[in-house]
Amino acid sequence: MRKLAPLLAVILALCLFSGGLASKTLPLPESLVSLNSQKGEQLLLHSEARQSYWNLSVQFLTQKTQAFCGVASIVMVLNALGIPAPTTPEYKPYTVFTQENFFNDQTEKVLPQSVLAKKGITLDQIGELLQSYGVHAQVHHAADSSLAEFRRLAAEHVAKQNSYVIVNYLRRAIGQEKGGHISPLGAYDGDTDKFLILDVARYKYPPVWVKAADLFGAMNTTDSDNNNRTRGYVLIELGQ
Repeated sequence: MRKLAPLLAVILALCLFSGGLASKTLPLPESLVSLNSQKGEQLLLHSEARQSYWNLSVQFLTQKTQAFCGVASIVMVLNALGIPAPTTPEYKPYTVFTQENFFNDQTEKVLPQSVLAKKGITLDQIGELLQSYGVHAQVHHAADSSLAEFRRLAAEHVAKQNSYVIVNYLRRAIGQEKGGHISPLGAYDGDTDKFLILDVARYKYPPVWVKAADLFGAMNTTDSDNNNRTRGYVLIELGQ
């Protein structure tokens, strides 16, 4: 079975891109490594903390609009956790969370769709929206955390079953274009100290490996839509 793991990893990595190989994504800076590259695949194969990748990759979504990065990330996590989803006419009798049926009376109390469509989601709202579905979500603003704490906690979470991390960071701080963004983490490679971001803006960038220090620096930036508090990360597990 151990010999099969690398083959399965390659197949699964290729599946992530099977529907989007023809799309023209933006170029990456040298500091980032695309998962859809030989080096990126090798990082995945050699990483030890990658349990989140297996579950999230089969739920990988492209955000519906440019304001829906948070919604797409949350929906991926809810589906990966197996949270009971509402019925959807087009999939009946099967149930699955989508970027449409995710919204309900409880989410509307946290963040009205009309506001979300214009401004997107803040770090704190990610936590509240997840909690509205009975999920344990712990919000960490970068200013109240540290690189060492983030590395330790995030690596632990991507290594465990039913445990996930969503990051809120400033794209231009890691050499991308250009504003705030939200996506889940898929894996961590200790040898290179890099995390894998499963970027939900799949039309814009592929999943990338980024240095932990660079990612933390991108999270340690202020968000004007969140009272100028810093961005950060959300640790997610099934509710106790």
